Amino acid sequence: MTTTLKSGFKISDRGQQVLLVLITLVWSAAAVIGAILAVFSPLVFDGPGNLRNPLVWLGFVLGALFWAVCMLAPLVGWIQWRKGKRTEAWAAMAAPAAWGALALTVLQFVPG
Repeated sequence: MTTTLKSGFKISDRGQQVLLVLITLVWSAAAVIGAILAVFSPLVFDGPGNLRNPLVWLGFVLGALFWAVCMLAPLVGWIQWRKGKRTEAWAAMAAPAAWGALALTVLQFVPG
């Protein structure tokens, strides 16, 4: 019975390090775009009544802090990798993707 089970796809530690380097470069580039977004994030308050809308404030915070998440996630990911915590390292590297998806979702509902 054990011979019929599929073995999971595994990437070597060297291959995972290469992927971590590539993801670090991607998040560094995304941090530059996030910094531009942070500069323009106060514009979400331009619409009438947006200053009192909690969803607008959430969108503002998510948009303004995206660059910080893009900078901190690889740092935390590499620290976790050096400690031998591979799962936590990959979770940290995935944080900007989740943060960005949440920011884009919330900003869709900000009234213009």
